[in-house]
Amino acid sequence: MRRSSVPLIYGIYIAIALIGYFLLLSLFDLHQNPAYSVFNMVITGGGIFLAIKKYRDKKLGKFKYQKGFMAGLTAGFVATVIFTAFFAVYTSELNPSFSEELITMWETDWFVNIGMLVFTVALMGFATSLVVTLAIIQLYKPSWNTSEGKKHTY
Repeated sequence: MRRSSVPLIYGIYIAIALIGYFLLLSLFDLHQNPAYSVFNMVITGGGIFLAIKKYRDKKLGKFKYQKGFMAGLTAGFVATVIFTAFFAVYTSELNPSFSEELITMWETDWFVNIGMLVFTVALMGFATSLVVTLAIIQLYKPSWNTSEGKKHTY
């Protein structure tokens, strides 16, 4: 496998899990409640963790911090793009009334079209990917406080 294949494969896995979770919520008519989208962070975080771990194992533990960060970030961004595309198709073709039902929950008099809703989903996905990757990559950051870490300082 090439270097870019690990984040791509794990990004697809994350997207499949996110889509499956959304469809599971829709079976019970819970997909209209934005509070359940908090679990999307757990799904994304787990997938990014596994992507960075697989990338590190592929490099035999000798990978640069920046490369691991990019692997996790790329996996999250790929998942976000795929899920956003699914969400756009779902809200425009499969369930056109979904956006109206979701917006009316907030009891606002703003006009929010489907483009703004899809943009918000994409923005939330990119932000989650960035924050979760920054948090997870700290687990793989070499420590300078150990005798092994002091050997590598310049």
